[in-house]
Amino acid sequence: MPLLEYFYSAHSAFAYLGSARLMEIAGAAGVKIVHRPMDLRRVVAAASPVPFRDRSPAHMAYFFGREIVRWAEERNAPVMDGFPTHHANDIGLPNCLLIAAMETGHTIDRLAHRMLEAHWRDDADLADAPTLARLARECGLDPAPLLAAADTAQVRAVYDANTADAIARSVFGSPTYVVDCDMFYGQDRLEMVARALAKPYAGTPFNGPPPART
Repeated sequence: MPLLEYFYSAHSAFAYLGSARLMEIAGAAGVKIVHRPMDLRRVVAAASPVPFRDRSPAHMAYFFGREIVRWAEERNAPVMDGFPTHHANDIGLPNCLLIAAMETGHTIDRLAHRMLEAHWRDDADLADAPTLARLARECGLDPAPLLAAADTAQVRAVYDANTADAIARSVFGSPTYVVDCDMFYGQDRLEMVARALAKPYAGTPFNGPPPART
């Protein structure tokens, strides 16, 4: 069975645009998504000397303007008009909430998608604990123990390890999908992910050390 890893952040625009399609692809292939929520800001800083906020106005207008609108239509993933109000807020809590849910045995596909959707479609503040509690309840999860666990050293250690692993394995941004050590950056590569799950591409996979299988 192929291993499908998913490196992303709970506030990522392009992770949202590809989220539903990723789950369709994984379901069709009978593969479980291995979620790896990461600190996207640290990953981008390690991969590029120019953070998003310092890139040219033209780059920002194209990448976070036109591309989002077109892909939202292409993927049938509605987005709000403009940038989410709270996009610059802390991203640790929502990512750690996802990890806390995983660490307690929950499947988080639905919760991850709902967080992304709430942020980009509904302008939700993912740094707000009551908002996260509401989203968890919508997905059938009890939020209280998850929010408590999200702030523990154990969960933060997993978050830091995901981030360090992403940097070590040359992840450039969110979303990044890894199929048996072959990396695909960007939701526009999802159809290639589907192909790789069915039949690996020829040549040497692009990624770091092979992940351990459990």
